[in-house]
Amino acid sequence: MSDNYDVVIVGGGLAGCTAAILMGRSGLDVALLEAHRQPTTYKRMCTTSIRSSALPTLRRIGVDAAIEKAGGVPAHDAFNTPYGWLHVPRMDDCPPHGYNIRRETLDPLMREAAAETAGVDLVLGAKARELTRDRQGRVDGVLAMVDGEARRFGARLVVGADGHSSKIAELAGLPGHRTEPKRFFLFAHYRGVEVPPDRTLSIWLNMPDVVSVGAMDDGHVVLAAMLDKRRLPAERGDREAVLLDAYRNLPDGPDLSRAERATEVLSSRSYPSVTRWRITTPGVALVGDAAMVADPLEGSGCGWAIQGGEWLSDAVADAVRSGHPKRIDQAARRYERTHRFRLFPHQAQIIDLSTRLALSGVMKVVLSASVRDPKVAEKFTSVITRNRSMLKVLTPAFVARALYAAARPGAVRS
Repeated sequence: MSDNYDVVIVGGGLAGCTAAILMGRSGLDVALLEAHRQPTTYKRMCTTSIRSSALPTLRRIGVDAAIEKAGGVPAHDAFNTPYGWLHVPRMDDCPPHGYNIRRETLDPLMREAAAETAGVDLVLGAKARELTRDRQGRVDGVLAMVDGEARRFGARLVVGADGHSSKIAELAGLPGHRTEPKRFFLFAHYRGVEVPPDRTLSIWLNMPDVVSVGAMDDGHVVLAAMLDKRRLPAERGDREAVLLDAYRNLPDGPDLSRAERATEVLSSRSYPSVTRWRITTPGVALVGDAAMVADPLEGSGCGWAIQGGEWLSDAVADAVRSGHPKRIDQAARRYERTHRFRLFPHQAQIIDLSTRLALSGVMKVVLSASVRDPKVAEKFTSVITRNRSMLKVLTPAFVARALYAAARPGAVRS
């Protein structure tokens, strides 16, 4: 059986659904292929805090109200540094907040929004097996198994939104470079933990460990810890004991005396960053974790998936409507350049921190200065909320001000 569409998106997660919604609204016929049979399926290995940089996209696709109705908590970020608390300030030129919401809630919500968009066909239980090509060798569709039957979904553009181990990236010959972190990762959701309203996401840079507390929907609170891999032997025992031990003696740490675990403790002994220099090839574009995987320490993945879906749709929709393969591939390359410019500097910083067990000298200076100087804090937190590129912030004036603030007596502690 063969079905023909303008675009076939493989993967019904955050990136795939965002792209499907926007492409469907632009008048394209979209097949959204999701490997799981249940529309309520969700990504389990994710603590789900969306940085504020993705809020404009959420508002554009119209799911921000649905997120809040489902109990999503506006994320107000704060970082406990060796120099004191650094709260992300309200800035007129940056979105006011992101969201904390469990993937169990968010993924079905996004999938429902995509399925209700005119022009989008959500196909559940569709497992991609091969890419098909035209006589010139350009990708022109996907061969998938659906209910035990082989179906070809023809398309002017195939979008790989199928996660960190992307089958589409493999089939399209778009390799990635893996960077192994020096921390392992474990988390669980709890009830009975109070979270201050001015810091609904708190992160302790308790180096070499990094731990966080985030208020979620339905009264849940996520405890997530990224711990030195030298502690891995202990993790083989009681994972909850290892997780809770990371919160002992934290400055201004959460009161866990009444905490009741609501989910199992999930863990990953290695969650590598994956960086692909190329995320397009004739007839194919990658988005979300298929395009780039960031270490979970800084919580960028969900927001990048949502924003990436928007960048892709905006770049290619007109070209796909034209039906000209060269125009489509040129548009996809423009998306690729946008993705590189917007995310590569951030990815480099995230990888650097993920492979260190102590703060770098530069990070010590900037954190110390940010705690003491509101102007430095505004610039720096606009970067760590992913609203600005470091290339736009690391100006001579910023560096000079940060050095001056950090050099004040008592500003920097090792």
